[in-house]
Amino acid sequence: DEIDFEFLGNLSGDPYILHTNVFTQGKGNIEQQFYLWFDPTKNFHTYSIIWKPQHIIFLVDKIPIRVFKNAESIGVPFPKKQPMRIYSSLWNADDWATRGGLVKTDWTKAPFTAYYRNFNAVPCTSCWPKYKSLSLQTNNNDELDANSRRRLRWVQKYFMIYNYC
Repeated sequence: DEIDFEFLGNLSGDPYILHTNVFTQGKGNIEQQFYLWFDPTKNFHTYSIIWKPQHIIFLVDKIPIRVFKNAESIGVPFPKKQPMRIYSSLWNADDWATRGGLVKTDWTKAPFTAYYRNFNAVPCTSCWPKYKSLSLQTNNNDELDANSRRRLRWVQKYFMIYNYC
């Protein structure tokens, strides 16, 4: 199973595209894509995933960009049946990810690097009882309030490229 943030290639000067996906129980294509409203290469930004049995919330700099609700009751798979891991990688997806495969990777600019700062993974112990023994402090204020819902609508109205959900 996967809960993905993927940064897609671009042409110099074009907005960066953030691709989100949920892949679970052998089913994918639960995708949304967004133009970022900033250049992610100019500074560090915070990308967060709040994963609870009720929903998955994707956030950029504390701004919600996507909410994937658990709709198992109507047959939509939701990732909660197996353990998951956190991975970060750079990989060549220029057959589809770079403007639909139109732009190819310029290998003369290799090696490619990604930098991380203040990485933090905190399980929600009240959501996933098997993690209670870790006794980590969690922020339970992760539901969307009125301001967060407004910000979510702003991102989806002005920056969403597509929604395959």
